[in-house]
This record gives sequence, structure tokens and C-alpha cells, in this order.
Amino acid sequence: MFALRSTFCILGLATAALPRAGAAELGSPETTAATSIEFTALNAGSASELQPIVVTAERLKLSQENKELDEARDRDLLPKLGATAFDMDQQAIDALPQGKNTALDKVLLQAPGVSYDSAISNPDFHIRNEYSNVQYRVNGIQLPDGVSALGPVLGSGFVGNLNLLDGTLPAQYGLRTAGVVDITAKERFDPGGNVDIYGGSWGTISPSVEYGGSAGSTQYFTSARYLESGQGLENAMPTPNPVHDRTEQERLFGYGSTLFGDSSRLTYLGGLWIGRFQIPNVGGQEPLGDFGSSTLSSASLNENEKDQFYFGMVALQTKHENIDTQLSVFTRYASIDFVPDQYGDLAFNDVAANVTRKSLLNGLELDAADRLSESHTLRAGLTSSIERTQVDDLATVLPLDPAGNPYLPPETLNDYTSKLGWVAGGYVQDEWRMRRDLTLNAGLRFDQMNQFVSAHQASPRIVLIFRPMEDTSLHAGVSRYFTPPMQGQATPNNLALFQNTTQQQTVCPTPTPTPTPRCSVADPVRPERATYFDFGVDQRLPAGFSVGADVYYKRVTDALDDGQFGQAVVLEQFNYARGFSRGAEFKLNYYEGGVRAYANVSHEVTMAKDVNSNQYLIGDPAELAYQATRYTPTSDAQTITASTGASYRWRDMLASVDGIYGSGLRAGFANLEHTPQYTQWNAAIARNFDPWHDDGKPLSLRLSAINLFDRIYLLRSGTGIGEFAPQYGPRRGVFVELTQQF
Repeated sequence: MFALRSTFCILGLATAALPRAGAAELGSPETTAATSIEFTALNAGSASELQPIVVTAERLKLSQENKELDEARDRDLLPKLGATAFDMDQQAIDALPQGKNTALDKVLLQAPGVSYDSAISNPDFHIRNEYSNVQYRVNGIQLPDGVSALGPVLGSGFVGNLNLLDGTLPAQYGLRTAGVVDITAKERFDPGGNVDIYGGSWGTISPSVEYGGSAGSTQYFTSARYLESGQGLENAMPTPNPVHDRTEQERLFGYGSTLFGDSSRLTYLGGLWIGRFQIPNVGGQEPLGDFGSSTLSSASLNENEKDQFYFGMVALQTKHENIDTQLSVFTRYASIDFVPDQYGDLAFNDVAANVTRKSLLNGLELDAADRLSESHTLRAGLTSSIERTQVDDLATVLPLDPAGNPYLPPETLNDYTSKLGWVAGGYVQDEWRMRRDLTLNAGLRFDQMNQFVSAHQASPRIVLIFRPMEDTSLHAGVSRYFTPPMQGQATPNNLALFQNTTQQQTVCPTPTPTPTPRCSVADPVRPERATYFDFGVDQRLPAGFSVGADVYYKRVTDALDDGQFGQAVVLEQFNYARGFSRGAEFKLNYYEGGVRAYANVSHEVTMAKDVNSNQYLIGDPAELAYQATRYTPTSDAQTITASTGASYRWRDMLASVDGIYGSGLRAGFANLEHTPQYTQWNAAIARNFDPWHDDGKPLSLRLSAINLFDRIYLLRSGTGIGEFAPQYGPRRGVFVELTQQF
């Protein structure tokens, strides 16, 4: 009798802790977890029949303890006080037309103020018109920068929740401050996963597998994906099928955590991404005539690039009555290797450069919070990293005669630079709950860098959050930011090595009565310093609606920018002496029952003047002189950006649609023009089936289309500062996905 009574007690506790079945998504792990308890006829004297219930209760307890530590990390240790936030959970990502096969950068295009760019721009999105300047965090641990690559190093398949932060960030977020992509990895406690096969247009095929579970005090999750496609980068021509654009990519992510008691957790995660890309060709171009055949076809060029990214992190989190801490260590290796078509590039560009960049970075980060009283929480932290970069430009060029004319034979020159640099910083901030509805978060951050230049800055941050009603939140803040250049992209070139060759740089900083035939300016790239003002309001409305609006202004000294300057598909950085950015964003969301819908629109202006580092990159003395005295748009500036989408779930069915709009990125002399406006619509239908009669482990079928109306639109014209070749948005593509839960 005692055993039977205990059985019902455990069963009742386990059932109460289960998630609502109606909240589970199409083919999601939550559906599997919700049906994992085996309701069998119980025998009071049989211990074996009690085991499934006991194991499930232990997993539910582990899940709850991990959830409490996640909440403590996000609420007490690393809060997002005053930042402008856009949140997407696993179900919202699954509701996108391509679901978990949506590239992470395309997921971010659904957020306010995020505009689409080509993959060569790396990343192929911009937050509030900024160049890259984005940091990624996984489970509260910062993932270090790479050295630029042609694809996103992280996929969306492992994402449990994604939060995009921008505006006036709290003091714990330093260095990369245009936006913070804050990811919480998927968690799974019942053993299981899924296999997925995705494929369609351009010969695309992408198998993937996910598996996770728990054992004792440890829970784990891993995902792996392979991608092969005939469209790896944006097409260089407006044709349905690109020329020379295949890609092969492998991506792996693994995550685990182990609890020590109920107040400490060790988290360990790592991953890799390897991408091989053909560089798309532009047909119809004519050789320069200095080397090789004059009838060579530009469609036959064979440029390639291989990118690699490996990372590992370990973090120890502790939670006590008033004090929370997290200590993390991380390592990252990244490389790119651009391989030219030596004969073809010499014929069309007079230069064939094999460019490699390698970077090994190690670092640590410590964050701590102390709840001093009901009114005050004190937070502080330290971070440091050491990076070794190796940049090698092995260039085959043509020599120049005294009159500046190329002649044969070609010669090969090697420009190699190795650098050990470091960055360190710390912060302290106080969250002062002045009243129940009013909070002041004030902090001070200090950062020091020693790379090709040495610099430091103390950066105060202050934001006021006012919640006059439960469903209303207003914030107003001001922050100082300090952004070091990316060491691999800021490496100085040996200009003297290439004098009297077709790679010699000839640009004068200002017009003179008698211009010198050859003058180069290559001041070192400096860190960007900015003051950022932001004001926003968020309002939850009845019937599942919510709205928000945000306005901002950023004033910049030594504004950082980057671009592709030359035939090698790699980015190099430079500074503008002064710049500013201002904008306004509006968002509308609806979520009720099986219906999700959202709409975002932003209007932004970003301008800068006076290039004051790596001036030779601009190439045109007239363009450099024009910008020296006038504010002109930056190359990544887009005036109007919008996104919208909706999805509907009914029983085992899903219908989804989303779209983006852009008024056009910059082009032409001094970025004074822009490409035409564009829209792109994507759609999908999906259904769950149960062919194996195994409730909770469905087979899912999804049919999706990108650029549903097959609109031809130009992203980059190949003109403007730091733009080398045209890039078009994708033509219509149709894809099928099969997912089997197990």
C-alpha cells in the first residue's frame, strides 16, 4: 500500500511539471518530452515498473534546476537593462518559412533595423547601418570575432532562444556594440533528437542531425549539418543560376552542463564551421590587355576561398542567496584562404593575390553580481584576450616601366605580417531600484587595447527605466562606446614592397597645385569612439498585441568601416575622422493561439567624413578629397528597412510567409547614389505525419520557397567605397524538408 501511494505521489508531481501540450511546436522536442511518461498498469510490488516514472521525475527536477540557473544568469548576473531588445524563441524560428534551415543571418533580418547585404560584406546584415561590429554570446559567454568569412559560423538549428540587443547597452557589453546576438542553446532532458534532410533548387542538399538528453546531473545537446549548393554566395549576375558559385559547408555544435548541488553549474560548449566557396563570376568582361589572351572569357575564372572557424568555451556559474558569479575561459581559431585564378586574374586585374589570414585567440571573462539590498544590485566584471594573427599576401603582379606601363614577365611578392595583440577591460555598475516603477542603471567601463596601435577609454553608461503600468516600459539612456578594430582586418600592408608594380597604391590625401605622381597615405587603423543616445517605449496590448518604438542618435570619432579593395575577397578596415547615425524604429507583434504575426520598419541615416587611416584604400584622389570636407553616406547605409511575417498553426499543419524591403544600399562616387529598392517574399507549408504510429515522434514535411515572386534585385552594384563586384539577391528557389523525430 505504501509503494502504491508513493507511486501516485511521484506521478502527480511529474505530471504537474509537464509543459502544456498545446504550447509544443511542430515536431519540436517539447512534444516528445510531454509524452515521455509511460502510463502503464502499476504493480505495487514491482520496482521495475516504477523506474520510468522515477527517471522522468529526476529529469524534470534537473530541467527545473537548470531553468533556475538560466533565470539567475539573465536576471541577476547579465541583465539587459535599458537595451532595445528583440526576442525570438525556438518556436518562432521554426515558424519561419525555412524553419531551422534558415541561416542565422536571415533570422536576424526579421528584427527591427536589420538590413540585408551580400555575404561578401561579412556579415551579410547590418544593425542600424553599422559595419559588422556585432558580438555573439552563447549562454552568456562571449564568442570572439573571426577574421572575416563568407558565411555565418553559427547555424540556427541549435538555438533555443535568440535575443538581439542594441541601443544603450549595459556596461557588461563592451567592444562590439552595434548589436549583441544573445543565444541560449537548446536544452533537452529526455534522450532523443531528429534527423533532417533539406534540399531543392541549385542542387542544394543539406542533411542534419540533432541529439540530446541527460544523465544524472548532466544534460547535453549536439547538432551537425552538411550543406552543398550551387549558390553559396550572392549571384554576380541577374540570371536564375549563378556561374561558378558552388559551396560545401560543415557545421558542428556541442553543448553540455553539469550541476554541482543546486547552486553551481559547469557549462562546456564548442563547435566548428568549415566553408568552401567558389567566387561567382561576372560574364562579358574584357581583359585589360596587359597579360594573356585578349579573348579570355571572364565566366571561366576559377577563384576559390576556404574559411574555417573553431571554438571552445567552459564556464562555471554559481548562485547563492545574494551573490552570483560566472567565470568563463574561451579559445578560438579562425582562418581564411583566398586562392586566385592566377592566369585569369592577371589577365583581368593585373594582380593575382593569394591572401591568407589566421588568428588564434584565447581569453577569459568574469562577471559577478551582489544584491546589496532591496534597492541596489552591484555588478562588476573583467575580461581579457590575447590574439595572434598571421596575414600573408602572396601576390603575382606585373612590373611597371618608368612611364607606368606594365610589362612581362610577372613577378611574385610576399607581404607577411604577424602580430600578437591583446585587449582587456573591466566594468562596475549599480542597478538602483528607486521606486517600484523606476530603475536607474549606472555603470563605468574601462577598456585597453594593444594591437597595431595602443589606446584606452573610460566609458560611462547610464539608463533610466520607467514602468508606469504593468504592460508599459520606457527607457532613456546614454552610453560611451570604445570599439577596437579587428586585428586581422587592420593589419598594415607593406606598400613599399609593391612600388613600381601593378599593385602599387597611388592616392593623394588632398588636392595640390602640382600633385605628386605617387603618394601613399596609410595611417594605422584606430579604435572607434562613440556617444550613443537612445529612447524607447514598449507596450503590451490586449488580445495578444504588442507595439514598440525607438529613436537613437550616435556621434562618432574615428568611425570604423570596411570593404573589399581589390580582387581578393577579403575585407580591410579604415577610419573616418567623424561620423553620425540617427534613426527611428517601429515594431508590431501579435501572438494568439496558433497565429503569429509581426511587422517592423526603420528609417536611418548614417554619414561620415574625412578618411583618416588606410587612405590609400579609397584609390581615387578626387573621391578622397571630396570626402575630406563633406559628410557622405557610409557604404552600408540604407534609409528605409522593413520586415514582416505571419504564420498559422492548425493541428498538424503550418502555413508561413515573411518578407523584407530595402530602399537600397549605397553606390557610386563617394557613396552618393544607391541601388534600387527591392522586396523579397518567402513562404512555406508544412505538416506532421505519424506513419510509424509512435505518438510524439512525428515525421514532418515542409515545402518552402524563397523569393516567391522571382523578383530580380540588385544588392550591390560593384561601385561605391569598398565594393568590387555586383551582387544580386537570390532568384526563386523551391525546397523540400523531411524531419523525423526519434
